[in-house]
Amino acid sequence: MLTFIICVAILIAGYFIYGKRVDKIFGADDRPTPAVTINDGVDFVPMKGWKIFLIQLLNIAGLGPIFGALNGALFGPIVYLWIVFGTIFAGAVHDYMSGMLSMRHRGASISEITGIYLGKAMLQVMRVFSVILLVMVGVVFSKGPAGLLAMLTPEKLDATFWLWVVIVYYFVATFVPVDKVIGKIYPLFGACLLIMAIGVAAVLLFSGNYEMPELWANFANQHAKGTAVWPFMFITVACGAISGFHATQSPMMARCCTSEKQGHKVFYGAMVAEGIIAMVWAAAGVSFYENSQALLEAGAGVNAVVYTICNTTMGKFGGLLAMLGVIACPITSGDTAYRSARLTIADWFKIDQADWKKRLLLSVPLLGIGALICQIDYSIIWRYFSWANQTLAMLALWAAAMYLVKNKKNHWICTIPATFMSGVSMTYFACAPECLGLLWTPLGITYAVYYPIALVIGAVCAIGFLAIFLKAAKKQA
Repeated sequence: MLTFIICVAILIAGYFIYGKRVDKIFGADDRPTPAVTINDGVDFVPMKGWKIFLIQLLNIAGLGPIFGALNGALFGPIVYLWIVFGTIFAGAVHDYMSGMLSMRHRGASISEITGIYLGKAMLQVMRVFSVILLVMVGVVFSKGPAGLLAMLTPEKLDATFWLWVVIVYYFVATFVPVDKVIGKIYPLFGACLLIMAIGVAAVLLFSGNYEMPELWANFANQHAKGTAVWPFMFITVACGAISGFHATQSPMMARCCTSEKQGHKVFYGAMVAEGIIAMVWAAAGVSFYENSQALLEAGAGVNAVVYTICNTTMGKFGGLLAMLGVIACPITSGDTAYRSARLTIADWFKIDQADWKKRLLLSVPLLGIGALICQIDYSIIWRYFSWANQTLAMLALWAAAMYLVKNKKNHWICTIPATFMSGVSMTYFACAPECLGLLWTPLGITYAVYYPIALVIGAVCAIGFLAIFLKAAKKQA
């Protein structure tokens, strides 16, 4: 219990201390924001700060800090360290810089920002990479909630029926002005996400029915399958520590902020809030089940586990909230994924989105492609998502670091986490079964051999990225 309390306290302190430091280094000021100077009534719409915060939280959270944290709990309480320090020094910095740089560049998407600071070649890579990643998110978060809704409704309303309902909703949320649908219902869903986390945390802490293991007594990898902590834990827990998907979401709210001084609360603050939510669910994972084997057998990060934990700890009302959250959260990630894809393409080809006909021109093909992909087995594609997600985070951090260099500011707040994520991403690519790991078995190379090779590859790539960056930074000086 003490470990959990200390970790939450560190996260809160990180928001006030390190978050303020990052904000000061960036230099948020009173210059007019895109929401004020552009204000097209569609994507650039001034909103109140509290509403932007809740929308940002739900945009970046979805089911990530729940399912990812429960899967991370398979490694044992050591996952707390990644959630805490990953959030403060990597994830929150990543989200803050993505949002603030977007504000400084007229609400530009992360692909355009990356192109500005890492060159034209990287611009094209990021444009394609971002759109594919966003459509993948939209697809994955269509079929999941459709299946859940089918479980709760009469047999005639099957998963196919609900899939089309979800897709139609996605079209509406992607097409209409941001304040008409997203701005109205997201704060409610964001509140539900917070209530779920607070309720579970309160029961774990005060009911006396659960023993929360302490980190110092369980400082070891407890994964039932023996899965290595590096790099798999750092990929598994993405949204609860750092996630490249957030870099595609922050620019949406950057187009709604009325002052740069909102950035600390909206971007850094929302990520810290997500880190706290992830801590709650990681604690639930290591406390609710007897051991990681029991959690693994229960399904770790799946709908049934979330429902069981909420229903057991919080009663029927908690179970109702759980189902609402488990259904609503992926939907609210899916619709903003498609919306971000539309905005990325619009930035790419300079298409004015104030014109509803031009918005329709982008929205229909995007949702059409997503609907087609939903009809096939996308499980293989989805397995690449984890790596793609953290690679996007790596690139966004390098772009932010270069911005700081060009403006003669302390770039190390981005350079260090960028180097770390380079190592994580490249090691995972070299050893994961979904990536180059596919080659090791046919070649007859055992895990005991190729994993050390993968570690070396990851380290070399991370150092290589750092060397290239520092060389470029020296030229900028």
